[in-house]
Amino acid sequence: MKVLVLNCGSSSIKYQLFDMEGEARVMAKGVLERIGLEMGEFTHKYNGKKHYEQLPIPNHVEGIRIVLAALVDKEIGVIGHIDEVGAVGNRIAHGGELFKESVVVTDEVIAQIKSLEPLAPLHTPGNLAGIYAMREVLPGVPQVAVFDTAFHSTLPPKSYLYGLPYEMYEKYGVRRYGFHGTSHKFVAEKAARMIGRDWHDLKIISCHLGSGASIAAIDHGRSVDTTMGMTSLEGLVMGSRCGDVDPGVILYLLDQGITVKELTRMLYKQSGLLGVSGDKQDMRDINAARNAGDERATYAFDMFAQRVKRYIGGYMAEMGGCDLLLFTGGIGENAWFMRHPILENMECLGIKVDFSKTDGVMGEDVVISTPDSRVATVIVTTDEELVIATDTFRLVRG
Repeated sequence: MKVLVLNCGSSSIKYQLFDMEGEARVMAKGVLERIGLEMGEFTHKYNGKKHYEQLPIPNHVEGIRIVLAALVDKEIGVIGHIDEVGAVGNRIAHGGELFKESVVVTDEVIAQIKSLEPLAPLHTPGNLAGIYAMREVLPGVPQVAVFDTAFHSTLPPKSYLYGLPYEMYEKYGVRRYGFHGTSHKFVAEKAARMIGRDWHDLKIISCHLGSGASIAAIDHGRSVDTTMGMTSLEGLVMGSRCGDVDPGVILYLLDQGITVKELTRMLYKQSGLLGVSGDKQDMRDINAARNAGDERATYAFDMFAQRVKRYIGGYMAEMGGCDLLLFTGGIGENAWFMRHPILENMECLGIKVDFSKTDGVMGEDVVISTPDSRVATVIVTTDEELVIATDTFRLVRG
């Protein structure tokens, strides 16, 4: 069976086509960007080659048509007929308390996802747009919804409740849900195999560090705490998201006349590394500016490292230790210059690293702890799309 995986945002569609017979393999992947603007961009990778073009992409339906046409194109395609696509897996940002595992998409499921839109207003409309578009273009192909929050459904009340009146949880669902669950689960299992262990026997701290970043405490196969909360704003300083902020700051800014719309844009799009540095949110650019003596870039760099270190220590205390510490995501896998300040001076927690194994390492699966370290520390590449494809294949095959 061929499974098409979609990750649809408000103005983008990322996709991968998997052949799931035998060992799963990627046949093609790509991204459509600037959907709805005057001119969009389409990048398609296949058989070690790359196709790029600029063209109008007025909406997600047309975007899906472009993807499917590319997959069967005589020059850049990888399948003979679109009927070879047997199922579609959709990444869905927020499953609330309704979805604790992946599900086959039905009208009822769509209605439930839509009811959760207030919890992820920037992500859910795009996620649903992909489902709607695929239903219109390939109405007979089954679809599966895979939720970013599902893995964190095991959080205990002490981790997911906020210190607010309990009625806020009962009436409005105000609680911590967590995100990046698909990635955290995948890399925790993979990293455990790297050290010859079963993840169900370990206390694991998973650091998914990228433009969006979160850390999860995983105790014997169950997520017991994570840095992101009801939304993807809480926790670490991120590319353009603020991370932990005193709620009183928000009240103060509202009192100063800043509107809710302006605050929303600021917290999601103008804060984090970008907000502190002034004009940079890519960690490579932050590091280059820091090395050139840019003071604000240095602040941003140091803040990111400090917050990650803070949560690692906190989760070790919470779980009563840690057997495995892992780094994944765009920054975790590639920004070796950030791993160094995070991991230095951690011997007091039993974390001893051979920096000759981590400095310069990018996009590889590597054990970087010393043989006498109490905590095994690894760099591990993630593959959220593979998890989505695997869940889709499993559910559709029944």
